[in-house]
Formats: sequence, C-alpha cells, structure tokens
Amino acid sequence: MRGRAGDAARSMGARNMGHLNIGKLLASEVQTEPFSYVIVPGFLSPESVRAINATYPRIDKGGSFPIESLEDSMVIREVIAELDGPEFEAAIEDKFDVSLGGRPKMFSLRGHTRGKDGQIHTDSKDKIVTVLLYLNESWQQPGGRLRILRNGHDVDDFAAEVPPDNGTLLIFRRSDKSWHGHHPFEGQRRSLQMNWMTSEGSKGFHAIRHRISAAVKKVMAG
Repeated sequence: MRGRAGDAARSMGARNMGHLNIGKLLASEVQTEPFSYVIVPGFLSPESVRAINATYPRIDKGGSFPIESLEDSMVIREVIAELDGPEFEAAIEDKFDVSLGGRPKMFSLRGHTRGKDGQIHTDSKDKIVTVLLYLNESWQQPGGRLRILRNGHDVDDFAAEVPPDNGTLLIFRRSDKSWHGHHPFEGQRRSLQMNWMTSEGSKGFHAIRHRISAAVKKVMAG
C-alpha cells in the first residue's frame, strides 16, 4: 500500500484543503502499541473550529445526528465532504497500510454525551478504521477524554489520552485489542465519527446507512 499510493497521498497532501490539514496527518507517526493509532492535534485550524461551532446543529440528546438533516449553511458539511474525498482516503491508506478503495463509509455526528457513554469497547468487527474528529473549542473537564487503553477492564491503564477539542484528529485501525473509553461526562461534547466498513450489509450501518447526500458533495464543487 505504501509506494505508489503513499506517493499519491503525499502529493495530494501537499496542497491545502479548505479545512483538513492532510500534510499534518501525513507527518504524524502511527503508534503501534497497544494497537495502531495516530493522534493529530490541530488537524482543523482554530478558524475552522470556530466556524463549525458557529453553525453547529443543536443536539441535546445522546446518540448520532443524521447528516442528511444538516442545513446548507452549516460548515460541518464542508468538513464531511472533505473527509469523504480521495485525498483523505489516500492518506489513511498510506498511514495504516490498508486498502480502502470501494469500502463503504459511515458518518455519525454527535453533540451530547450521556453519563453512560464512554464505556470500554473495541468497536464492532464490521468496522475497519475509525476516525474521530473533535470539534469543541476547549475542554477543561476531567471526564470525556478518550483514552487508548491497554486492556478491556481498566480505564486508568492507558497509553494516550485525547482531549476532545481544538480540531484534534484520532484514527485507529479496529482490532480485537483496540480498547478505548473515557471517564463519565454528561453534557455538550461535539465530535464527528467516520468509519470505513466491511460492507454495506454490516449491522453497523444500522437500519439506514448515513449517506453523504448529493447536496453535501456539491459543497466541494461549489
């Protein structure tokens, strides 16, 4: 996967996108213990984070917000369209040495964390790669900080901790030991999750797949 695909990713990452800093992703080192992951602080600029939050949908409940319901004026649509593009996919293939061409994608927008959220888990087996983009402008709370864990039973035995703010990007390749979780927090916590899935028929897609609508894709062409 490295080689031609990696060269293409580096070439595409050399140019600036509207919001995503592909070059910063390509320059970041993938950690391999306790599983493969990369953390990219400032993947979104402060200006992008502010613009996203200025038009972010009101989400007062836990769970995911359907991206089809996003209004045209919401800047997060532009971010989703860039994540759905070939430059980002090529960069992920390069960093994790994985082939993602033709794999379906699922997007999940969140704005509120419940006290029961953040329990230790690995993600379901129908997910190949998980992408988490954190959209809060600052995070002072002790809870709600995602931890890369060394096991499936102790949230305090962690290799890294990720504050969910300032456009930080976390990507990991799902495995049977990709344990992660966080201490409880209840309240506003904004994030965008993206997954490459094994198939459109996988149960992780829920009853209806979170598709990128034609209107969202037009953002990139506009």
